[in-house]
Amino acid sequence: MERPEPRGEGDPGAALVDLRTRLSEAERYLRIAERRERRAELEDEAAKPDLWDDQDHARQVTTELGRLSSDLDEFAALDASLSDAEVLHELVEEGDRGGEPDAALRSELVGSIASLASRIGALELQSLFTGEHDEGEAICDLHAGAGGTDAQDWTEMLLRMYTRWAERRGFDVEVDETTEGQEAGLLSATFIVKGRFAYGLLSAERGVHRLVRMSPFDSQHRRQTSFASVDVTPLLPDTGDEVEIDEKDLRVDTYRSSGAGGQHVNKTDSAVRITHLPTGIVVSCQNERSQHQNRARAMQILAAKLAERARAEQQAALDSLSGDRSDNAWGSQIRSYVLAPYQQVKDLRTGVETGNVELVLDGDLDEFISAELHRRRAAP
Repeated sequence: MERPEPRGEGDPGAALVDLRTRLSEAERYLRIAERRERRAELEDEAAKPDLWDDQDHARQVTTELGRLSSDLDEFAALDASLSDAEVLHELVEEGDRGGEPDAALRSELVGSIASLASRIGALELQSLFTGEHDEGEAICDLHAGAGGTDAQDWTEMLLRMYTRWAERRGFDVEVDETTEGQEAGLLSATFIVKGRFAYGLLSAERGVHRLVRMSPFDSQHRRQTSFASVDVTPLLPDTGDEVEIDEKDLRVDTYRSSGAGGQHVNKTDSAVRITHLPTGIVVSCQNERSQHQNRARAMQILAAKLAERARAEQQAALDSLSGDRSDNAWGSQIRSYVLAPYQQVKDLRTGVETGNVELVLDGDLDEFISAELHRRRAAP
């Protein structure tokens, strides 16, 4: 997150003033007063006895009310926690002035300030999510690029990295399809990340990722550079208004699942691959238990990809990034992960870097994601 430590870190009083200023600013740009009014309106709507006569409308009301209530409750809790920290700071100051400093109280104050800084940073990040689908779930596609077996191994490493990142945030991950590499790793993988703002966050990861290391697949253990691409699409619960798919435009193939799933997937051709002939888009699903379920999930993913393609085509003249598919090789990477001859992860868009590569590969991506979201917001 941006600014994880408040200004005046060495001075608790100055740090608290900075945090109060940031919270006041957040109250303004997050339109807290307007959202309180909107919550009251939704509560009145939810209390109507005929609410569930229209189930779609009822779900919209209850979903919006739940999210608003969660956001407003968190803001109120932050305000209360900050007030408690300000009172605690007064007690610490009184003890210092009276010649009886309390080390335990001061330690508690420092911990409170660090916690508040992190929570306010998360609140500030919400202001960057202004896209239509930023609050929704995300379909992620990984593809091995240049680098042979190392690239396929790198693709599998990325799948683990994003899975761990999602777990850190309390998101759910559903791996829908994996294609194994010839010797090791994965040629490709499709997975869905479920959680609020999953798409808004992961959209910052779209692009080519470069790995430099001493190859474990090279008999001479030489340094190898390999690439893998990350594509992210919003998962739309209902694309009926945006996309119409003609069954005559589809080629549907079934095959035996190669991933986890136990005896069922090993004995039946339950996996489904759908090719949309006019566009060449291919989607697969092997995670569900039955062929019917896999087909339904694959169709949902295909519809989301077609909707995203249509939006990208409409915005191409205005947004140079829409629909961009750079070569999955040299010169197109957004981030480099170097394991040898030195240790460094560096984002080439924002300049954010760290020497703790293992921590990043274990899912510690928030600093990189936050910096890219802020860069986008600041771009003309």
